[in-house]
Amino acid sequence: MSLNPLVWLETAVSWVLVFFHSLVSNFFSPDSGWAWGLAIVLLVVLIRILLIPLFVKQIKSQRNMQIIQPQVKEIQKKYAGDRERQSQELMKLYKDTGTNPLSSCLPIIAQAPIFFALFHVLNGIAQNKLYGVMTADLMQSARNAKVFGAPIYGTFTHRAETDNPTATLWVTLVLIALMTATTFLTQRQLIVKNTAPNNPMVQQQKILLYVFPLIFAISGINFPVGVLLYWFTTNLWTMGQQFYVIRNSPQPGTPAFEAFEARKQAKAVKQNPELAATEDSETPEPKTVRQQPKKKPKKKR
Repeated sequence: MSLNPLVWLETAVSWVLVFFHSLVSNFFSPDSGWAWGLAIVLLVVLIRILLIPLFVKQIKSQRNMQIIQPQVKEIQKKYAGDRERQSQELMKLYKDTGTNPLSSCLPIIAQAPIFFALFHVLNGIAQNKLYGVMTADLMQSARNAKVFGAPIYGTFTHRAETDNPTATLWVTLVLIALMTATTFLTQRQLIVKNTAPNNPMVQQQKILLYVFPLIFAISGINFPVGVLLYWFTTNLWTMGQQFYVIRNSPQPGTPAFEAFEARKQAKAVKQNPELAATEDSETPEPKTVRQQPKKKPKKKR
């Protein structure tokens, strides 16, 4: 009996991967990098669709955290010398307002087991070990699949063990750079556009802005090409999803909210030009001072 607690998840992930591979193989060669690469991309799409409820919960939690920040600061100041009482009061505040400080991490936490299950399956391909529903034929097909010359199981640290170490080197470096850059841009987008300037959590977010990309850059050298592709794709999804939410439902008091209100006003004026005329009429026009002609002396007449 396997002691691996994620064995059931490896089976599920490998089954979905094989299913999507069979679909994509109708259009591309089953042994190609396109077939296996697109199967991984479709796996990401399916997972992120299933995680949309968690993303909605994350957005609500972030809004609540921003609203209750003044109360949090007040409790921290009031019970600065009593850490236990401070924790009790904060927990009570979170419970009363329905706020979960950990909700902002839910999508990442939920993806972590899937991420490691996929890592295990792809690592098994590199080691000729079958995991989940992978068969010997499917494993050989996956071993033959290459992304720009690099096998999908190849890693930066073990590139010498692949058929094309040079291609594996450059493909992994590019994917690590893209994974790191998209992580940074996603965090920056949130801080710059959808965070109030006076929010006390900004400093913490700025620290994470550099910490997360650094962690991914360092750990990425051990990720197979297929896992790097997975993480880069999920980052792109996060960026697009976050951009949509920030643009259409920004938090009040943020630069994104001001831009949202400006777009609403411009749209209303475009649909009803009379509003623009009304606004102009409410603005008092500067009075024109009429110059009275000076009366000339009799001598100059």
